[in-house]
Amino acid sequence: MRARSLFRTLINRRVFLSCLTAVGLPLGCTERERFPSEISNYPDPATEFTVFRLTNPTHESRLASAGHRVTSRDGLFLFYSSDRTGTAEVYRMNLRTGESERLTSAQQLRRDTVALLPGENRLAYFDSEWLMLAELARRRARRVCPIAAGWSLEQGFAVSAGGREAAFVERRDDVFRLRLASLSSGSVATVVEANQTLAAPQFHPRHSLLLYRAGEDSLWVTDYRGASRRRLPLAAGGVGPAWWSRDGSAILYLNFPPERRSLNSIREFTLADSTDRLVAPTSQFVAFSPNANASVFVGASGSVASPYLLLLVRATRRELTLCEHRSTAPATVAPVFSPDSQLVFFHSDRHGKTAIYAMRVDRLVEKTES
Repeated sequence: MRARSLFRTLINRRVFLSCLTAVGLPLGCTERERFPSEISNYPDPATEFTVFRLTNPTHESRLASAGHRVTSRDGLFLFYSSDRTGTAEVYRMNLRTGESERLTSAQQLRRDTVALLPGENRLAYFDSEWLMLAELARRRARRVCPIAAGWSLEQGFAVSAGGREAAFVERRDDVFRLRLASLSSGSVATVVEANQTLAAPQFHPRHSLLLYRAGEDSLWVTDYRGASRRRLPLAAGGVGPAWWSRDGSAILYLNFPPERRSLNSIREFTLADSTDRLVAPTSQFVAFSPNANASVFVGASGSVASPYLLLLVRATRRELTLCEHRSTAPATVAPVFSPDSQLVFFHSDRHGKTAIYAMRVDRLVEKTES
């Protein structure tokens, strides 16, 4: 059976047909610009599980920015960026057919700023120095606000749960500042300014709070005005990726212990009582993310000898190897679950340029509400 047909089994045909009318036209185009399926599959050498390569490694493709959903809520469409035409653009892939549709006409897309907004009919992203807001069905994009003159855009971009605000980081010389922009009015305010690296902003899922990284090994929480800032007293060692829990009561993060022989671990910091506890040790994860209810994690090992993508079950602290990721930069594998926890997506450059891969985990992970 062809790879394209195999991957079709992930999508319910009746749901797919009911959603066809919601598909919009690419921005800046009078006709739909579509690209044929590039999906292929292979048995993983280590586990023999089937791995689907969704994009061709002759061009670079990446998932939407960290912390944002990469698929539609119903799991029918994947949002990603690719330079298949020579210029990086945002695409929407139909996961049933593998066909991709171009959604933007950017001059200089910042790949790490692509975010799908609630309602799934708008995209936020930076095109060169401009923050853009694209309406997918109406094929229209507008400028929201520019990066301030004399400043440059740094890594880290987020959109609030309600889709009203965006957070990003600017830099001028050795000064960094965390900025908050209104997506409706375009007004911009500085939340935090510091003489150290600021990065990885994330909005609280329910309240007007921002989580961000300062320096190498610290996480902070602040209100939108920057008036109430708090450094989190985390476990000793380095800090890797961090995520709000679903209700915002805690932060899950990857800890790199100071002792060389100790294992990297997933830990949980609870805001209400400032407690920090071990969730589970890992097989040297350098990137990870939780599923919808944080009962299972998917992580990428940084081990050269065991370059694996693994599932980690929270309740039992047991790991299961899914496949080899074989990425030359394991921290960029960026593994993530689909909203219903039945698929895992990740990056790898194992076959050439960075491509997007997927695996079914429906027999291993319970389905969650999407």
